[in-house]
Amino acid sequence: MSKKNNDEKNNEPHFSMQKIYLKKSIFESPNSASVFGTDWKPETTLDLNISHNVIDDNGRYEVTVTVEVTAKNQEIAAFNLIVDQAAMFLISGFPEDRLNEALNSACPSIMFPYLRETVDHTLLKAGYPPLMLAPINFDAMYKEKKGLAH
Repeated sequence: MSKKNNDEKNNEPHFSMQKIYLKKSIFESPNSASVFGTDWKPETTLDLNISHNVIDDNGRYEVTVTVEVTAKNQEIAAFNLIVDQAAMFLISGFPEDRLNEALNSACPSIMFPYLRETVDHTLLKAGYPPLMLAPINFDAMYKEKKGLAH
């Protein structure tokens, strides 16, 4: 009977973040002196990507949320920032579709505040105002990508 209880526990869904870390941070500000001498009314572009890979057969996954932000101010290149915020998750007992949803929606949602803080901290250290990335609905992004949006 105790073996059955242990087997049932092993099949129960499990989801937890094990560690979060900065995997890559690249910042360039080629025209700082020129930009700082102008009124700050930037034109920014933002590109966001999510990737994941299997770490081992024990249900450990690495999820990486990458953001690239480029800013121009009065047609002068202000900065380019690329951040890879990564985390290790332990996920088990989920069917394949729910696993994909966790990796592409739940995990990035948990990681986003850390990514946002890294972006803002980097910009402040470089002399720019924080960007304060708007919240992102990763669930809606995932559903749209999978063609599940209504």
